[in-house]
Amino acid sequence: MDPLLDFTGKVAVITGAAQGFGQLLAEELAKRGAKLVISDINEAGVHKVADAIAATGAKVLAMKCDVSKNEQCKAMVDAAIEAFGCVDIGVNNAGIAHEFMPLHDIDETLMDSQFAINVKGVQFGMRHQIKQMLQQGEGIILNVSSMAGLGGAARGSAYSMAKHAVIGLTKTGAVEYGRNNIRINAICPFFTLTPMVTNFADEEKQSKMGRGAPMNRLGEPKEIVAMMLMMLSPANTYLTGQCIAVDGGVSAT
Repeated sequence: MDPLLDFTGKVAVITGAAQGFGQLLAEELAKRGAKLVISDINEAGVHKVADAIAATGAKVLAMKCDVSKNEQCKAMVDAAIEAFGCVDIGVNNAGIAHEFMPLHDIDETLMDSQFAINVKGVQFGMRHQIKQMLQQGEGIILNVSSMAGLGGAARGSAYSMAKHAVIGLTKTGAVEYGRNNIRINAICPFFTLTPMVTNFADEEKQSKMGRGAPMNRLGEPKEIVAMMLMMLSPANTYLTGQCIAVDGGVSAT
């Protein structure tokens, strides 16, 4: 195996792993030797993913986790320590979107739900991952933000606010903990064909959305996960505080 992508013996915790980026990343890390603790609010879904991964011979533990609950994020890290002894990798992937609507129609309830999952969920994950990594003397955290976290997102303002906050958490964490050999980065995808997009956009709408990228299409989940793997690489030891756009050229326009 290429040492750049050899995760043999590494312990990774991944939220939002019942589908989309989280599921695919879990599968790819398992192929490369990682031990996994994966979670999702969808308990049946994440156990199904874990069963499929375990059938390949990989070591994986699945659990339900509502990332808006601090104690459940702690329980996930505690489970990794109990089962595998450490947490080398934390991936704070769980997130929710909302229907397109103008900013003046965004109400407090919608903002609260966005911040509960997309911001508090990331901070709670980082909080407990970092505490363990400080004891170990090293670790890497990858947060999933969005292109909506790097710029404006018309008709997606609550989501955009939350994803901007993820960028702030990522950069601040990188500055605070770089001296502790804890690297913290974020990935910022453009619209990608995960259930978050396909569940609300039909093929015609997807095609229209894809025209917003110079590559004239939406992203494929495997394309985003390929970058996630590279950002998590054990050999990638000097990358921290970066928020990487994987966007088909959108940020170049």
